Amino acid sequence: MRFPSLASRKAAQAARVGVPDRTSQLAGLAVVLAVGVTAGCDGGGDRTPGVIASSTAASTRSGTPDLGAPEELAQGLDVPWGLAFLPDGDALVAERDTSRVLRLTPGGGPPRQAYEVPGVVPGGEGGLLGLAVSPRFTEDNLVYAYFTAERDNRIVRFRLSGGSPEVIFEGIAKAGNHNGGRIAFGPDGMLYAGTGDAAETPRSQDPASPNGKILRLTPDGAPAPGNPTPGSPVYSLGHRNVQGLAWDATGRLFATEFGQNDLDEVNRIVAGNNYGWPEVEGEGDTNGGQYTNPIVTWPVSDASPSGLAIAGNTAYVAALRGERLWTIPLIGDRAGKPSAQLKERYGRLRTVQIAPDGALWLTTSNTDGRGDVEEGDDRILRFPAH
Repeated sequence: MRFPSLASRKAAQAARVGVPDRTSQLAGLAVVLAVGVTAGCDGGGDRTPGVIASSTAASTRSGTPDLGAPEELAQGLDVPWGLAFLPDGDALVAERDTSRVLRLTPGGGPPRQAYEVPGVVPGGEGGLLGLAVSPRFTEDNLVYAYFTAERDNRIVRFRLSGGSPEVIFEGIAKAGNHNGGRIAFGPDGMLYAGTGDAAETPRSQDPASPNGKILRLTPDGAPAPGNPTPGSPVYSLGHRNVQGLAWDATGRLFATEFGQNDLDEVNRIVAGNNYGWPEVEGEGDTNGGQYTNPIVTWPVSDASPSGLAIAGNTAYVAALRGERLWTIPLIGDRAGKPSAQLKERYGRLRTVQIAPDGALWLTTSNTDGRGDVEEGDDRILRFPAH
């Protein structure tokens, strides 16, 4: 398998001057992570190594989205997947199967094409997936995308003004399903990526594989400083298929995860923790506290949780198979009782994000081959904050 091209170049350079290369660093990763998780990583206090400050930007808004006041911003889209906001309030939307990045101005008419990502090979659940806007966009004008290529899943960055994208991380195994795909910049300025096991479950417990993980990278694609193991991009492991990432106002990371036959999950993510897949699905800390329990589970028929956003003390989870938006009170490291909203009103829901003005944006996913397509699908909805 191949890790980030940029990081590999740096490792090769380091080797020439006598610094241990990436292979030797990864060789010890399993031992280090095993020590971390068996030492009692139970999802309590944040074990993030180094300084993980939330001073760069707030990751959540304090307003409450009005779910009774929907505004349809766009319709007729082809499997909208990634959604990210530019500093001016415009949104960028990735269409999974067309490779197009669309730009949408609220109240400014239909979306228009802003970029087309070359090298995307859609198929099954793969294609052009997550988007993220650089925290320094006003200076560097960079947009990041996670997509399925001919041989792998990878992360690139590009400018909307044109030019070829730069591959910053590659070698994430691909499959017809379980490709992960969500990327987001955290309040620490690092790039986080949720990956799937690509239908090979042992990868999730293999610390040398980027699959079945949450990765934490620098904006250049190298393993971020302060990761659980120096030189490794792995932030947490034991995931089946992560497709939602969001932070609360205190900088704590949460993620959604697809279960297999029984239980879908929302997890509170702590650096170095093991979330159990494929050994457990749902709760599984009975094995000496080795695995971290989710804070919320649902039967898979009620959820298939994709996008995740947090506003104030409430998490919003877009459900595909469940065809509803779940709202979850966050109470410290625990969660209150989830409540189903918009049930079977818009069909499959893929992505949910909080806009700079506090409004909640929601994308449907009825044209993805598994939904019942209605006139106007797929669409983007906006719910204003009050």
